[in-house]
Amino acid sequence: DLIDHPKTQAVAFVGSTPIAKEVFIRATALGKRALTLGGAKNHLLVVPDADAKITTPGVVNSFTGCAGQRCMAASLMVAVNQVDQQIDAIVSKAKSLELGKDMGAIISRAALERITGIIDRAEKEGAKIILDGRKAKAPAGYEGGFWLGPTIIDYAEPEMECAKEEIFGPVLTIVRRPTVQAAMELEHHNPFGNATSVFTSSGAVAQFVAQQASTGMIGVNI
Repeated sequence: DLIDHPKTQAVAFVGSTPIAKEVFIRATALGKRALTLGGAKNHLLVVPDADAKITTPGVVNSFTGCAGQRCMAASLMVAVNQVDQQIDAIVSKAKSLELGKDMGAIISRAALERITGIIDRAEKEGAKIILDGRKAKAPAGYEGGFWLGPTIIDYAEPEMECAKEEIFGPVLTIVRRPTVQAAMELEHHNPFGNATSVFTSSGAVAQFVAQQASTGMIGVNI
């Protein structure tokens, strides 16, 4: 076994949370250093004073980069108070992305079906699909790929699958909260997370989020 081998001094693992826990327990029990990263549900807070020139590309790039198929994708946006103008700008920017040029394909048919299934269930449960990428057309020359356009789900509830599970696709779920404190309580409630990010012009808000966040990596306007 790799972990048990006497020449193994440190272990790093990226995968599911249950296996990450087992790897960590086993490695540290043997006195070995361990870095294990499990499921990710990165929370991205947008507050009313956020700079749109930074926020719009920042949010869109985060959930569409690598078609959202990366552990650092911020797939859950917490809209704090009234940020409808920010959301409109994010939708407009995401809608302008060109498949095959600005964003790639989903890795497999099984992954595509899993992602679209999450979107379908969110819609049935009452969330609003404000940008729907399920009917995206494949770019010329890449018809054999598995394509999904950027998708944004608004008015989701924390207990919905789209809001609590890692989607691993170009899907942004928006949950609305009245205050930064309420947004951080939502972040604390989710069992997954690699990073927490906040878009704000307020140093006090940025400091509050950085101090309250339960994740290991903190982003301010990034």
